[in-house]
Amino acid sequence: MMEYWIGATLAVAVAVFAAVVGLDRSRAFYPTVLIVVGSLYVLFAAMGAGTGVLWAELAFAALFLLAATIGFRKNLWLVAAMLAGHGVFDFFHHSLISNPGVPRWWPGFCGTYDVVAGAGMAALLVLRPPAEPRV
Repeated sequence: MMEYWIGATLAVAVAVFAAVVGLDRSRAFYPTVLIVVGSLYVLFAAMGAGTGVLWAELAFAALFLLAATIGFRKNLWLVAAMLAGHGVFDFFHHSLISNPGVPRWWPGFCGTYDVVAGAGMAALLVLRPPAEPRV
């Protein structure tokens, strides 16, 4: 149960810190967060699973990388949706891929972090609409 509280608290703390320091003024901040959270299962596969699991995790990480890239270039709402979507993915990950490197507490922690971060980003998009992307 503690992993949920820690995930939510950390997501809020990171968002507040990013806002105070000004990191979130860049369109790249939340897409970068999505790329990082989308790639952590690859790390767990490298630490404790075989090549087949690693390739499966890389495929899912590539989907989140693609969403972060498209969202950064076209519409940040996609990034907010995919951050929250990764949180949902965390809760079903074990049903899709058996990765023995994933800590038991990870899905609750990361899922909660991602959903809170996605909701926070959505709130920011409503309160502070972003500048148009430079292509």
